[in-house]
Amino acid sequence: MAPQRGVPCLVLLVSGKRKSGKDFVAEALRSRLGEDVCAVLRLSGPLKEQYAQEHGLDFQRLLDASAYKEAYRRDMIRWGEEKRQADPGFFCRKVVEGVSQPIWLVSDTRRLSDIQWFREAYGAMTQTVRVVASEQSRQQRGWEFTPGVDDAESECGLDNFGAFDWVLENHGDERRLEEQLENLVAFV
Repeated sequence: MAPQRGVPCLVLLVSGKRKSGKDFVAEALRSRLGEDVCAVLRLSGPLKEQYAQEHGLDFQRLLDASAYKEAYRRDMIRWGEEKRQADPGFFCRKVVEGVSQPIWLVSDTRRLSDIQWFREAYGAMTQTVRVVASEQSRQQRGWEFTPGVDDAESECGLDNFGAFDWVLENHGDERRLEEQLENLVAFV
């Protein structure tokens, strides 16, 4: 039986530090599973869209890895936290609207409240995936510690989460990452 529209067969909640490769892993999984089967959902999408609307900013420029986005990052984090405090599921509900594929990859899960919302909404269909990378690997990808960003809940909220269902090491060893992706795809 095919899943109902808006009801996934599997939800993979992908988390990790900045420049760990969360989006890279999500796109690699989607390319293996197919766009008709797998949707990549970004909680930051509705956050950035709403933030841009309320602050008169260019939404498209907030989506890329640019200096424009970095100029607003701290305030976006503060604003997003205020929205989440008022309604923890606000961005989660927005990101799943209209999704028809049976497999969802939430590529930027950052907080315990995100995991709790998806687990409450989709139960056993929810799996957690942590992408880890050494500081050296992250620095080679352009990461630099930024106070107020890298020590905020948006980066550290899942540091003490406990046991993730999947941990993918993305330290730069392509063959090792490929093996791990193959194992996850086989599970899916």
